[in-house]
Amino acid sequence: MAQVSIQSNIPVTPVKASNRLHWQRRFSQLAFIALLILIPVTGLLRIDPIAGAFVVLDRQIWWSDFSLVFGAWLMVATGFVLLYSSVGTAFCGWACPQNSVSEWANYMMRRLLGKRAQLSMDGKPLQVAVAKDRVLNWLILSVSFLLVAMFFALIPLFYFYPPTLIWSFVTFRFDPALAPSLHFIYAVFVLVLLLDISVIRHYMCRFMCMYKVWQHGFKTTQTLHVAYDKSRADVCVRCNYCVTACFLDIDPRQTDVFDTCINCGECISACRNLQAKKGLPGLLSFHMGERPVGRFFRLRSRMGSLSTRVRWTLPFLLIAVVMFVAGLINYDAYHLAAYRADQEHGAQINDYRVRVSHKLYAPADVTIRVEGVDGRLIQLERSAYHFDGVGYVDIKLQVSQELGRGLHRFLVIAESADGWRATYPIHHFVG
Repeated sequence: MAQVSIQSNIPVTPVKASNRLHWQRRFSQLAFIALLILIPVTGLLRIDPIAGAFVVLDRQIWWSDFSLVFGAWLMVATGFVLLYSSVGTAFCGWACPQNSVSEWANYMMRRLLGKRAQLSMDGKPLQVAVAKDRVLNWLILSVSFLLVAMFFALIPLFYFYPPTLIWSFVTFRFDPALAPSLHFIYAVFVLVLLLDISVIRHYMCRFMCMYKVWQHGFKTTQTLHVAYDKSRADVCVRCNYCVTACFLDIDPRQTDVFDTCINCGECISACRNLQAKKGLPGLLSFHMGERPVGRFFRLRSRMGSLSTRVRWTLPFLLIAVVMFVAGLINYDAYHLAAYRADQEHGAQINDYRVRVSHKLYAPADVTIRVEGVDGRLIQLERSAYHFDGVGYVDIKLQVSQELGRGLHRFLVIAESADGWRATYPIHHFVG
């Protein structure tokens, strides 16, 4: 009895249950979906389907904009290496829209068809609760899946058209800037997404996701993972609550270097909440240190540890950022060129075409003139042009046949109202 009295006097610090990790992840998922929409809407990145060009901050990107093109490519490549090597599959659990929609679909099926109405990763048949197997429930589920598919099918369109055109598309207003087959393309997107939400879901992550495939090539034993406190294994004997909380049907206590775990943390929250009722901390947590693995993976980890990859990758990432920013600062919004036209006067080509290109999605005024030759011996089709946005203009330049024999050099000069100036030399030979 004395022993019992001593134990009863030991202070116990209660541990409160918390779903903070769960709601932080929900906020992160919604924020990423919003980011996917804001990127094209704000002009940060989109595609011009008419010009067939990328647009960054309302700047049409040409291959000649080397600093921007190479800097952006290098940022993406190095960014993914760092992402793979550090947080690994956390992107899948905290940002990927595929998983976000799949989890929502799982939730809707549980609410409308019963707790066991899930698409099993092991191929088990769907178990619908008898009390909820009603036409109304199936109808609500089908309509909700269709509406979500229609919403997500709109997101890719924002990368090709501005919001005003998207509104015209949604309200069925005719606009010549919209592709004639756009409604058919959209319908295909909706059908594919509806099939994904209804049937595929997490099978996409396990068998078809390119992110997971490439991530296997960069993941190390130091990558963020779910760690299990084996020293307290007796606490969770015959519990399996964390396994039940995992919607990917894996045991969070036995995660390997390569598995289907997406670092969502639902198992961690489940374990913490269950153990909190006993006044104890959870047995699962996120960890970025070394994990116990076999000899092969231990050797592989030494060859490509997280610290080594950061040391090699971070300088390239910084170079990429500097190149991208420098490309934006030194971006040339105009381009001037001149070439011979295919019009002959006898055996002599006397016509040229001056092309002025504008690469900004904003109005601009440009003036053109020719220097280095008697103005009476040349004829310029026009000396000024107004751009409403991105585009180019070809201006005819004709040289008089009265120009004397020999090689004549003159300059085509173009200037804009915002301070741009360019010259293009023309060498005209009269035989």
